[in-house]
Amino acid sequence: MNNRRNGTMIVGLILILIGIAYLLNNFGIFEIYFDIFDVGFLFSTFWPMFLIIPGLIFHYSFFTAKTSDAGLLVPGGILLVMGLTCQISMIFNAWAYMWPGFILAVAVGLFELYIFGTKEKGLLIPVFILGGLSLIFFAISLGRITILRLYLIPAILILGGLLIVVRNRRN
Repeated sequence: MNNRRNGTMIVGLILILIGIAYLLNNFGIFEIYFDIFDVGFLFSTFWPMFLIIPGLIFHYSFFTAKTSDAGLLVPGGILLVMGLTCQISMIFNAWAYMWPGFILAVAVGLFELYIFGTKEKGLLIPVFILGGLSLIFFAISLGRITILRLYLIPAILILGGLLIVVRNRRN
């Protein structure tokens, strides 16, 4: 319990020091540019955290056995993957390449329900359809990147063909 109290004290002291420095900066006494405190920048860049955090809360409540309802993982998986898709797109300005992540989000949510739920085989049909469509669209959108189109996609095709040939020879 003492370690927890010490950790809380350290976090509190750090917050107090940051607040004092920020206040002194606002009065012009201490000149430091606090870009990290620019609320507009933070919100415009990290708004996907409003999707990621609830997704993590759904997962946390299921995996810590606060509830045994695997149905929580469907919205949890959807929110988490959508949030990660948006966050990656915001940080790297990759909206043109990351949009298939929205389709993948539904597949991930349903797949988590299949794995941790009742294992109904019917859930795998939309999972494979949505997951396959997402992978196809990712391949098409990433195929617009020259390096991938020139080197990575042919290498994947060659390796896949080699695996098929070697596997057929063994049988």
